[in-house]
Amino acid sequence: MRPFLRPATPRPRSRAADVLGVTSGLRRRLLVMLIAPLILLAVLNAWFDYRSADNVAAQQDQRLQALVPLVADSVIGDAGERPLLMLAPPVEEFLKERPGSTGYAILDLDGHVVHGDSWLGGLPPTDSEPEFHSEEHGGATWRIVRQRQRTVFGDVVVAVSDSSDPRQQWARSILYKVLLPNLVLIAAAAFAVRWAVQRALKPLLALKEAVERRSPRDLSAIDETASPEEVRPLVDSLNRLFQLVNAQAESQRRFVADAAHQLRTPLAGLQAQVEAWAQAAGTRPEGNLALPTEQVYKLRNATRRTSQLANQLLALSRADARGMQVQPQQRVDLKALCEDSLQAHLDAATSRGIDLGLDVEAAGVMGHEWLLRELLSNLVDNAVKYCDDGGTVTIRCGLREGQPFLEVEDDGPGVAAAEMPRILERFYRVQGTAGEGNGLGLAIAEEIARVHHSHLQLQPGAGGRGLKVTLPLPG
Repeated sequence: MRPFLRPATPRPRSRAADVLGVTSGLRRRLLVMLIAPLILLAVLNAWFDYRSADNVAAQQDQRLQALVPLVADSVIGDAGERPLLMLAPPVEEFLKERPGSTGYAILDLDGHVVHGDSWLGGLPPTDSEPEFHSEEHGGATWRIVRQRQRTVFGDVVVAVSDSSDPRQQWARSILYKVLLPNLVLIAAAAFAVRWAVQRALKPLLALKEAVERRSPRDLSAIDETASPEEVRPLVDSLNRLFQLVNAQAESQRRFVADAAHQLRTPLAGLQAQVEAWAQAAGTRPEGNLALPTEQVYKLRNATRRTSQLANQLLALSRADARGMQVQPQQRVDLKALCEDSLQAHLDAATSRGIDLGLDVEAAGVMGHEWLLRELLSNLVDNAVKYCDDGGTVTIRCGLREGQPFLEVEDDGPGVAAAEMPRILERFYRVQGTAGEGNGLGLAIAEEIARVHHSHLQLQPGAGGRGLKVTLPLPG
């Protein structure tokens, strides 16, 4: 027995896709669809508030204009250069309502204040029409109306002012009445949409994860009852598609299996005849044969390749992962499997001087024994076939970190790193490879590995020479 070699670290598995990626687009669309109307409602609310404030301001202007003639009528005499006033009750009530926020003044025709608040002086109106304007004073915006009036003191200009301009109050309160409530509402809507989408789409995310976890060869139907009612038509369409693809694949598998099976019998007979000719060619003079010895050997090799291809096609069809999922499994003794494989390939290895040996430990797995036997046979046959004469091939099995494994290593020419992923493809052979083969051995082994929920790990052998193929198996 040769010493046990430590395996290289297995390749890390790729991380699963982020399930929230599915909902991000829905969240964005729902947020836009909800926030856009909220913003529109906020703008409409602000516009209605402004229109309401504008109506109140128009009523205020009307009230101020109505006070102008009352102030003029309050002039009852002439006290030298100043008019003598007795304020009308409506004017007194207006001034007492909001002390400090209302005012009035009487101006001469030159714009000088002769009675009232001095800051209300200014250019008089050019005609008898009332003149409205807003003016900043004392940190407040005042609404002021000025109009020419005829009094017992003579022609004067009456000015009445009020600092409770609804337009100004609207501008100050828009932040608290419109912006802040709507911002809070938008934030609450964003949180609610995120929560609602995440909760509502849980079944859809579960369906997405189930589809992502599926093997490309798993075409079984998806459970419709586990999906939301709105998604069931999509699930039903997927199941119909799976059924059609599965039926087509099954038809192809049956055709390959039937064709390979039908070819086995005539090929076996043809191979027996050619083998007899080849044996006769080695014992008789060439002149006693209908065919030259070289042509007999070529015919024998071609017959062997054809027979091997038929057997491999049949094995590939039987090893398809979809067809084996429903087959029962049994306990498989890996050590016995390796010993049997050694016996089966010992003659072929010995004829080329290849040292075919075992490095095994007791180990067992649940699986399909005949499939694992076929897998190991393909790996050993591949190693013996492409190993140099006088080389070494080692069959291993046992436990690594508590996980059972099968492994075949050779010290032959090996495979370039760029070719490693492709040698598991069907009918692919590395260019320049010597020896006979159809490029199906490793493809069949990889198919069997998939049946056992694993895959072949390829890496260079000891010292960077040859090829080491490892199959980790579930315990």
